[in-house]
Amino acid sequence: MATNILLGIGNPLNGDDGVGIYVAERFRKDDWIPLACGTAPENFTGIIRKTRPSCLILVDAAAMGISSGEYRIIPRDKIEDVSMGTHQLPLSCLIDFLSDTVERIILIGIQPERAGTGEEISLPVREGADRLLHVLSTGELDRIPVLGSE
Repeated sequence: MATNILLGIGNPLNGDDGVGIYVAERFRKDDWIPLACGTAPENFTGIIRKTRPSCLILVDAAAMGISSGEYRIIPRDKIEDVSMGTHQLPLSCLIDFLSDTVERIILIGIQPERAGTGEEISLPVREGADRLLHVLSTGELDRIPVLGSE
């Protein structure tokens, strides 16, 4: 059985920016390791390189200009255009660094409604995250729209 990893990225103290952590803390699926990695996903490259997953999914809040709570797969060439920028290292650098270790890397962005210190995740974003969790649990990644292909 192949092992896969889901990295939940973000700051749970900044409202919707914590949606990646929300997803990682709730995702349960056989042959998957969910990791809530905060704002420094690069600190988890060791476990990723050791595990050598077939698939690595990164989930993060991303300003994509779509409705709050909607999610999209973000192609590598669009990452800089949509990132919230709360990470220690740009996600494009992380993906490039791991591309020789992982067969498939997928970045999924969830459109935030707000990001403010001390706020909880907004209702539309939480509902979107729950919809994404359902899709992830079924393994039907091809049901997730790709940003820019709509």
